Amino acid sequence: MAQNVLLTGGTGFVGKHLTDVLIDNGFSVSILSRTEHKNTPSITYYKWDLKKDFIEKEAVLNADFIIHLAGEGIVEKRWTRRRKKVILESRTKPIELIFSILKENNKTLKAFVSASGIGIYGAITSHKICTEETPPANDFLGQTCQIWEDTADKINTLGIRTVKIRTGIVFGKDEGFLKKVVPSFKSGFGAVLGTGKQYLAWIHIDDLAQIYLKAIIDEHMHGAYNACVTDNTTNSGFSRTLATILGYSIWFPKIPALLLKITLGEMSEAVLKGQRVSSQKIQKTGFEFQFTDLERTLLSCIQ
Repeated sequence: MAQNVLLTGGTGFVGKHLTDVLIDNGFSVSILSRTEHKNTPSITYYKWDLKKDFIEKEAVLNADFIIHLAGEGIVEKRWTRRRKKVILESRTKPIELIFSILKENNKTLKAFVSASGIGIYGAITSHKICTEETPPANDFLGQTCQIWEDTADKINTLGIRTVKIRTGIVFGKDEGFLKKVVPSFKSGFGAVLGTGKQYLAWIHIDDLAQIYLKAIIDEHMHGAYNACVTDNTTNSGFSRTLATILGYSIWFPKIPALLLKITLGEMSEAVLKGQRVSSQKIQKTGFEFQFTDLERTLLSCIQ
């Protein structure tokens, strides 16, 4: 009988790709969803409702592994006090509910894997390369990721191997980050944001899905791992590369930081600043990135 992997956020960008990878590798998949879906031979859907603190208990009890991907988008809406609370609780509440079911039913797992973000290192720009040992920042993203990971570590107190995947910007075809920016570039209005010197730590969706697969298979993996390519890509470098692929050189003026701050408020920090991040730890597990060249990666996503 196939081992079962329960996904939160399984109908999202990363979740859909990961589901295919898991099924291709002989796993069955369960997905927590707020809406009705028809089950397939490889995918079983269960109900959950975070507003009512409800998760269908059987979803957890039937799982061999759980991968937690759910969470409201960081840059979807302006960061009001209410929005910040939604962003945090959408990440921590599912873990709390899963923890309660596991503990109350004396249920164990082979592994619990949670998404996290490189935002844990803070919205600053420097030449320093952040590793998993770099302390969390005191800004909103840093503290959100820290609380997110601390909540995931509650699962570890039950004796369950726990892995946290700190993800950078995810590139994929017609989805995610590129879905938001490519249309303006295709129209010839691509632009550099702010100084353009902020680093942009990225990963291809195929590599990210393989990292999650490895996290459940490799019993030696535990704790936090950065999931992004270690390179020197900046916002300027990304913007100019994308424009070149689309057949033109950027002519549109840089979008001033002040304008972005006025428009986006505190959230502007997420696009105006960014650090370099090391992938050495995940590579030491034997993982090999298939996409490390920015131009080749972008070509695979937009053609």
